[in-house]
Formats: sequence, structure tokens, C-alpha cells
Amino acid sequence: MREAVDIAVDFGAVPDRLAECDQWVCWREEERDGKQTKVPIRPGDGTFASTTDHETWTGFEAAVEFVQEDGVAGIGFVFSDDDPIVGIDLDDCRDPETGDLDGTACDIVERLDSYTEVSPSGTGLHVIVEGDLPDGRNRRGSVELYDSARFFTVTGDHVDGTASRIASRQDAIEGVHRDYVQADEPEDGSNEDGPGSTSRTASKTADVDLEDVEVVRKAEGAENGEKFQQLWNGITAGYDSHSEADMALCCLLAFWTGGDRSQMDRLFRQSGLMRDKWDEVHYSDGSTYGDVTLKRATSTVTEYYDPDDAHPDPADPL
Repeated sequence: MREAVDIAVDFGAVPDRLAECDQWVCWREEERDGKQTKVPIRPGDGTFASTTDHETWTGFEAAVEFVQEDGVAGIGFVFSDDDPIVGIDLDDCRDPETGDLDGTACDIVERLDSYTEVSPSGTGLHVIVEGDLPDGRNRRGSVELYDSARFFTVTGDHVDGTASRIASRQDAIEGVHRDYVQADEPEDGSNEDGPGSTSRTASKTADVDLEDVEVVRKAEGAENGEKFQQLWNGITAGYDSHSEADMALCCLLAFWTGGDRSQMDRLFRQSGLMRDKWDEVHYSDGSTYGDVTLKRATSTVTEYYDPDDAHPDPADPL
């Protein structure tokens, strides 16, 4: 297993968007309360830095120089209310020997589609994006989101296949926050219908009874029928990722099927967006990417097709 001391910081891989900010500290590990803790250090004199006192921060080059000359563990970026930068910390999600990620990390990384690097332990990830962090709690389990008064250790150990720049991802931030952090858990502590639920046969949430062919016909003829047709035909133009297009189509299918996940699944498999990933297991409870996408769509859509409405108005895709 890779230890933090074995990871050399790749300063050249740090995105310019971060390097241009004067929000840098250094860090070292100290034992506190019987466990190792990463402590922010003020570059230059080695005293403790504060994540709320900008006077203890410095520029990128000064932080790098202090690491190289003083031998502290590495550099760290401090999140501040003065900028739109948000950090997503994913713990214990990566096999340090193979680089394989668990299902939660795969989903979050793909949805955020921004600069992602390996944490010093080798077992976690840091994703950095631009946007506004929604109100409410900022942590649940191994997923944490920060936009101020915290710092990220920065390794430059860029994850292959992810963006090398920091992207603006407001919708994705809100989705990740909603699905992984803010979402309520069942009172009994079970995950019967949570983010990783495998229930594809959940009851309809509205009284809709259209045959598959009629769902497609009505969706194509609706006010936003052109968008449906593009998604149905597998065209992802206009979406930041294939996953966002999947979600958009599922939201439209949710409207026209009354939230019937079984029918939504059957229809999605007929669309041009269908790919092998749909049936890949992404969660420890055995649920697949398709299971989770369907669940999120029915959680997102609040209004459904009403057969008595002469002019139904489905919501536009996400």
C-alpha cells in the first residue's frame, strides 16, 4: 500500500487555476489523540497556518520552494469564501495497488468531470471544481464537500482519464450534494430505496398506463420533443457527459411513464444511449449504474403525465 511519504508531489500537474491563487500552505503529519493528522504549515517559517487567516497563506511558488528546501510533506490549497472553488473529498474509494475505484467514486468523478487527483494515502481522491456549494450538511460517510475554512493536500497525482483543468460544474455539484450528502436516510437505517437501491420494480408514483410505443410517440410530439428525439437516438450534444444525457432521458421517461422504473428501464434499453455501463455493478449492495440512474430520475421528477391534460408540459431534461 502506498504511504503518504512515498508520493512525490508533481507540481507541474497542478492546474493553473489553483496555482494562480495566493491560497497555499504546506503541511506535515503529526500525532494527535493517538492518530496521524495533517497539519497546515505556514511556508517560510514553519509555524502553524490557519485555514481562516489569509495572512498565513502564500503563493504557489513560495509553497513549492518551502517543500523543496525544508522537507515538509507537501503543499496544500486553502478554500476561501472569496472564490468559487469547491473541493470534493472521497475517502477509502481507491485500491492503491490497481488504481480501481469503487462505484460511488466512479459515479461522482464522472458526473463532476473536472480535475481529479489521488490523495497522499493513495486510497482516496480529491476532485476540484468551480461552483457554489448548496446549503445544508457537507458530509455523509466518505463523501465531503468544502468551499471555505478547509485545505486540501495537493499531490498533482492526476487520475488518468479525468480532466486536467478545473471546470465549472454547478449542476453536477448540486446533484452530488443532493444524492450523496443531503439525501435523507430511512428511519430504520436501511437503504431500501437509497442511492444504491436495486429496486427497478418500484410502484408508479402517478396513474399513467401507456404502452411503450405510445410513450415514445407522445414524448416525440411534446413541446420539447426534439430534445427527446436526440436523446432517444443517442445524441449527447449539449451535455457535459454521457451520464448527464442518460439522466436527462430518464427524467423524460419518468414523466411519461408516471415514474414506473420497470417501464423506464425497458424503454431506455431501446434507446441509442444504451451501453454496457448500464448493467455494470457500481455499488457494494449490488446495484448497477442503471439502477441508480433510474432511482435518481424518479426522485428528481415531481410532476407526471396526466391523461386528462390536453396539453401536457413535461419538464426539460436536466
